[in-house]
Amino acid sequence: MRELPAVMMLKAIVKTARPHHWIKNLVVFAALVFARKFADPVSVVLAVKGFVAFCLTASAVYYLNDLADFKKDQLHPLKKSRPIASGQMNAGLAWAIALILLGAGMLVSLSLGREFIGCFVLYVILNIGYNLGLKNVVIIDVMVLGTGFVVRAAAGAAAITVPISSWLLICTILLALFLGFAKRRHEIMILGDTAVSHRQSLAHYSPYFLDQMISVVTASTVVAYTFYTLSPEVHEKFGSGDLVLTVPFVLYGIFRYLYLVHQKDKGGSPTRLLITDAPLLACVGLWVVAVLLIIQLK
Repeated sequence: MRELPAVMMLKAIVKTARPHHWIKNLVVFAALVFARKFADPVSVVLAVKGFVAFCLTASAVYYLNDLADFKKDQLHPLKKSRPIASGQMNAGLAWAIALILLGAGMLVSLSLGREFIGCFVLYVILNIGYNLGLKNVVIIDVMVLGTGFVVRAAAGAAAITVPISSWLLICTILLALFLGFAKRRHEIMILGDTAVSHRQSLAHYSPYFLDQMISVVTASTVVAYTFYTLSPEVHEKFGSGDLVLTVPFVLYGIFRYLYLVHQKDKGGSPTRLLITDAPLLACVGLWVVAVLLIIQLK
């Protein structure tokens, strides 16, 4: 049975918003967990509002990104099916939805204080800059995306008015760089000779170069997280050094992701991998449970 045009359009609107990517905004809750505020109803509500604000804005950014890149997306084996690139959705409607989502995100952020609004505005500026040209600058393109994760982590702390840990920021950007460079590697491998026509910065990358940077940020991520769990700050805040027991989960998660990137030619969408790969999902789930138990029992 053929779908009604209204149903097809609704699916196109949701698809362009990419709600499965909202999982990236869970970093907003990091401060809630590590500041031991997850049992405080007021703090939870504030963190949820921050999460909603970034979800709405992230979807607006995806609309703007697809509008800017629809011609390049038409050359991509997977992205050519996106609603704007395939012609399912016209530019006028896409612009209208993007502005509505952005306005809604800003409206929610206004209730979370000046520091959160500052982080929110910085996130929007970063993404505008990315779409205007930073995405074409080698290395900077991935660093901008990584900075976006740091801004969201800082916004989560601002929402519940707690100081942000420098360790949290370092671990966040290192992990984001790891995922970003792995994504660039996947793009080069899957697109081959047409990679440059899809993304200009790919002309300056190579699998070997990306493997070197992935190796650096992989080691740095593990070392930074391990040092964090062993730091005096953690001992003072949680009353023990038991958080170091969660390091094996981080190791396995990173190794599993590298396995999927190198042996299974995946890595184009970290969020899809997290949702669809059972071992990776289980690892992240067990890490969360372990962290909550260690923090709560002390």
